[in-house]
Amino acid sequence: MSYKKIIPIITIFFLIMSSFGHAQIVTSKKIAIQKGIYKKPEEKKTPETTVEQPRKVIVASEKKKTETVIEKPTKLTVTEIKKEVKPVKNTSKSRKYLVDNVDDSDLLPAPSEDYLAVQLINNAMAFVGVKYHGGGSNISGMDCSGMVTAVFNIFDLKLPRSSHEMAAIGEKRAEKDIQKGDLIFFKTNGRGVINHVGMVIDVLNDEIKFVHSSTSKGVVVSSTKEPYYKKTFVQANKVL
Repeated sequence: MSYKKIIPIITIFFLIMSSFGHAQIVTSKKIAIQKGIYKKPEEKKTPETTVEQPRKVIVASEKKKTETVIEKPTKLTVTEIKKEVKPVKNTSKSRKYLVDNVDDSDLLPAPSEDYLAVQLINNAMAFVGVKYHGGGSNISGMDCSGMVTAVFNIFDLKLPRSSHEMAAIGEKRAEKDIQKGDLIFFKTNGRGVINHVGMVIDVLNDEIKFVHSSTSKGVVVSSTKEPYYKKTFVQANKVL
C-alpha cells in the first residue's frame, strides 16, 4: 500500500478517537472499580418485623406450650422473641389427668341437690299418668309402694315392698330438713298405721310436693297444702 493511501486512513482513525476523548479502556471489574466507573450494588436487607411482646414468659401447660404475661409491652423482633420463649419440658408421667374437686367445683352437683335424687325424681315423673293397681309395679298399673320400688329398681337400689316397712328404714327427717328425693309417708286408712308413700319432688317453704300413686287418680303430683294430705302426713325419710 502506498504512503499516500495510508495517511487518510490514519487521519480518519485519529478523528474517531478524538470524538471519544473521555472514553476509558476497561479490561476487568477490578480496574473498573479503581477508575470509579463501576460500583458493587449494595445488598438489600429486608427490615425484620417487630411485634409487641412482653418481656416476661411463663409456662401455661405441660404440653410444650407457653403463655406470656403482659406487664409492659416492648417491641421485639421475631429473632428476639424466639430467644425469650423457651420450650417447656413435659414432666407428666401419664396421659391420664385427675379432676381436682376443689378447683373444678362446677363439675359437681350443687350441695343442695343430690344428683341421684334428681335422677330418681325424673324417672318417677315419667310414671305420671299410669293407673292405680294394687300390688302392681309397672306401667300397666302400680300402687304407691310399687311405684317407689319401680323407680329405685332402675338404679339397682332395693327397698322393702310395703310402705309400712319403708318407713322403718333410712333416717327420719325433721319437717324443716326434708329434701328432694326423700320418701314421704301418710296414714290414710284411719287405723294409725303408715299405709301410703310417695317421693318428694320439691320443697317450697312449708309446702312439700310429692309424686305418688293414689287409688283414685293413679300416679300424680300432690301437695301437703291439700287438706287431705296435710291431715294424714306423718314423716319423711332420707333413704339415699
